[in-house]
Amino acid sequence: MRILHTMLRVGDLERSLAFYCDVLGMKLLRRKDYPGGEFTLAFVGYGEESHHTVIELTYNWGVSEYDLGNAYGHIALGVDDIYKTCQDIQARGGKVTREPGPMKHGSTVIAFVEDPDGYKVELIQGK
Repeated sequence: MRILHTMLRVGDLERSLAFYCDVLGMKLLRRKDYPGGEFTLAFVGYGEESHHTVIELTYNWGVSEYDLGNAYGHIALGVDDIYKTCQDIQARGGKVTREPGPMKHGSTVIAFVEDPDGYKVELIQGK
């Protein structure tokens, strides 16, 4: 068994695709409209679904906002140079909500960015 994908509901698919693809550097792997159900699915990631875990962005037609609740935590991405990655994300219009630095009570260097819908993405140095 392996994890295939994580699904996130988004309020504006084009805005979310711009964030995940243009800001975080993922690729749009596939996209399909479901007129009968009035939703669109778009899968993004750093490699093909056959070998990589990806993110499924679900846009329910006509829904522009969700209550994120307090149970969801974040998606984590491993990066080689967290400081440069954060600079690049900010230069492309991304929002860094926690600057790079050691995590509390530890030495792992982390940072957080936020997607257009408010979902947190953790960056972890050297993973």
